Amino acid sequence: MEARIRVVVAKPGLDGHDRGVKVVARALRDAGMEVVYTGLHQTPEQIVETALQEDADAIGLSVLSGAHMTLFRRLLELLAERDAADIVVFGGGIIPPEDIAELEKLGVARIFTPGATTTSIVEWVRANVATPVA
Repeated sequence: MEARIRVVVAKPGLDGHDRGVKVVARALRDAGMEVVYTGLHQTPEQIVETALQEDADAIGLSVLSGAHMTLFRRLLELLAERDAADIVVFGGGIIPPEDIAELEKLGVARIFTPGATTTSIVEWVRANVATPVA
């Protein structure tokens, strides 16, 4: 029997625009995933701690503030320090193409830019996040 995919969805940093992340969280939930939305103004430390406590399979970050390089890098460092680099990290937001390439080099699995459909995000998570065995 397979358990449901568990995803922590977060808004790190000072960015206060949360409509998009709430839409994505609902789409993932409606697709049968367990979703924990951490709320606004989370630090990478808080997000990683939540992911570990919730036994998350993936973390999705929404970043519109321009601080994506710093926030994703710190989150990935913390996951590595906590021996949790197997948690898939993806995200979305206003992120320039050259930064997307750099984030992928750091270990971010996927960045969704404005215009990505919730269907494409759900399908990507299903295809790229291992379903745990219950």
